Amino acid sequence: MRDPFPLHDPLDRMSGTAQLIDLDRQHVWHPYGPMPGRQENLVVSSASGVRLRLAAPAQGQEELVDGMSSWWSAIHGYNHPVLNEAATAQLGRMSHVMFGGLTHEPAVRLAEKLVEITPAGLEHVFLADSGSVSVEVAVKMCLQYWRSLGRTGKTRLLTWRGGYHGDTWQPMAVCDPDGGMHELWQGHLPRQVFADAPPGGFETPVDPAYADHLRTLIAAHADELAAVIVEPVVQGAGGMRFHNPGYLRVLRELCDEYGVLLILDEIATGFGRTGALFAADHAGITPDVMCLGKSLTGGYLTLAATLCTRRVADGISRGEVPVLAHGPTFMGNPLATAVALASIDLLLGQDWAGEVKRIEAGLREGLEGARALPGVRDVRVLGALGAVQLDHPVDVWAATRAAVREGVWVRPFRDLIYVMPPYVTGDADLARICRAVLAAAREG
Repeated sequence: MRDPFPLHDPLDRMSGTAQLIDLDRQHVWHPYGPMPGRQENLVVSSASGVRLRLAAPAQGQEELVDGMSSWWSAIHGYNHPVLNEAATAQLGRMSHVMFGGLTHEPAVRLAEKLVEITPAGLEHVFLADSGSVSVEVAVKMCLQYWRSLGRTGKTRLLTWRGGYHGDTWQPMAVCDPDGGMHELWQGHLPRQVFADAPPGGFETPVDPAYADHLRTLIAAHADELAAVIVEPVVQGAGGMRFHNPGYLRVLRELCDEYGVLLILDEIATGFGRTGALFAADHAGITPDVMCLGKSLTGGYLTLAATLCTRRVADGISRGEVPVLAHGPTFMGNPLATAVALASIDLLLGQDWAGEVKRIEAGLREGLEGARALPGVRDVRVLGALGAVQLDHPVDVWAATRAAVREGVWVRPFRDLIYVMPPYVTGDADLARICRAVLAAAREG
């Protein structure tokens, strides 16, 4: 196949890369960035395993070990032969077909698999385009459920502070309202009910006073609450905070007692990242609705899913509008669902739990030295996730450059330098990631 970007010799490559960077800055709007761009983004020419190959050297490095799994998603690394084969085989059959009035085997088999591996009782699967859309669908399910039952006053959501659920409208409404990325939109978003952030620490015992705080809020607002929505065990982009799974059991019991649905947003935590296949498994509970995304396709294609119980689906089906009025154009995309099915089979066909535990041990050992660095407030590790929290906002570009000099890609934000390596990361590369985090913490 002809190379669509033919840059043959080093001088041509450097010139071509400079042109790409200039065009990128002029025309491409990157996440959470200004326009025109103010930074020179690194140009990735290819990726394989856990390495990103750069089109031109940066800080003396021609390739970087990926410490981010491309924002939680590339759990198997890049260019994996099993996932490549799944994509290639499906391309030979069809890349897309509308999902309205039609169906196909990859979507059906994926739904079957998700029902099989998620907590018992989640029986119905709505396939969406992205994590934010899956949260939109989850909220719509809950609102429509209560409307169908004639409880039209149950229109609000309760969540706890420190959360993040996406960048579209309903997800923004349940992100942290103070100091979060969506503070700009307060006053325009639906007004939700916010509990205090859960006490930190995965192994810190459940605080009865905080459980009472949740009870008080849910009891006071039960008549207007459609659902409680939280990120289980790990609050991700809101601060990389871990909490005891016991709080999920508290929420499940309170939601049952006061007649409120429970949504667990497992977009980031699903598929093994916390050491359990799903974070809900740590608590042994089943939510009424669960959102999945990110690593669902192993980082190959955008796809998400919203699962619900039979109770929720039956309630909607008995209403004045007996359908869930949501239908993305690329819903159930055959290419994405085929790769997702292959990714799940690849994960479950190996000792994923052992690999995550190995990565957890490596992160604990490698990041421990950060505790002694000036300006470091805390170091946290859970499963294949590690975070170094500073006592000041991180200098993103200085920290990134320091990590790149060590041959590692990280993406700090707020006061955090964090990593979530692919599960295939070897011990030597894991140690390198930890050294890069410490270097970033020194300069960030």
